[in-house]
Amino acid sequence: MRTKITFSEKFRKFFDHILEEPVMISFLVLLTLSMIIIGMSLPFYFAETHNFLLNILAEAHGMIFDIAVIGILIFWLNQVGQKKLRIRSYRDEIEDFRLWESEEAAFRTVGNIKRLNRHKIFNIDLVNCYLVKTNLNYVILKEANMNNANVSNSFLIQTNLEGARLNRTNFENSNLNQVNLKGAYASGANFRDAYLIKANLFKAYLIKTDFNNAFLMESDLRGANLTGANFDHANLYKTDFRGAYGLTIKQFQKVKTLYLAKFDPEFQKKLERVYPDLVVK
Repeated sequence: MRTKITFSEKFRKFFDHILEEPVMISFLVLLTLSMIIIGMSLPFYFAETHNFLLNILAEAHGMIFDIAVIGILIFWLNQVGQKKLRIRSYRDEIEDFRLWESEEAAFRTVGNIKRLNRHKIFNIDLVNCYLVKTNLNYVILKEANMNNANVSNSFLIQTNLEGARLNRTNFENSNLNQVNLKGAYASGANFRDAYLIKANLFKAYLIKTDFNNAFLMESDLRGANLTGANFDHANLYKTDFRGAYGLTIKQFQKVKTLYLAKFDPEFQKKLERVYPDLVVK
């Protein structure tokens, strides 16, 4: 047997359906208010038509002003608010994946870095982040904090790391050709087997940095602090060390070549005297 639906139940279902439809609610409110206002204004439509039209035009100008000033302002504030929320969500997701050593964590973090870059955010906190085997080519991480991050076996071609904090960061076997490390703090960083061809390391802090078997051809290390840096088996063809400090003759004992490398005149003479084969070859 069919259960008979009462009128009150039908009305309740109809009312619930309306509440679930915001557009329907807006239309019903507009229809109700229009009927009330037009009904109350009917006597004035005929008795004082001229004055009524003047009032309508005045209200129309006010509406245009509201849309032009208040509407646009509210829209702009809403856009700014949404942008800040998006930026916060990107930063929060990077925080969620911090210390998580997995392929998913690495690629999700890189995705958030690139999204932050689109919002002109460069000084990102990437301490202890896992970024192994990722593509960070052309990314801007100017003044970012990447201390202790693992960025090994990755691509950072023409990446901007100017002034970034890279202390004890692992770049082993990564491609950093033409990377900008100007003024970066990379003490204790690992650049073993890394490609740093034409890299900009001008005035970088590279205390005890490991360049074992790295390719530093035509790189700019002018004015860099290279105290205790390891250049064993590194290729230093045309590398510019002029103005660098903390250098010792012993640091170049096991390099592959110093051919056409540039040093301050006094240091150059010492190298030519102690390791003439490395300088010539």
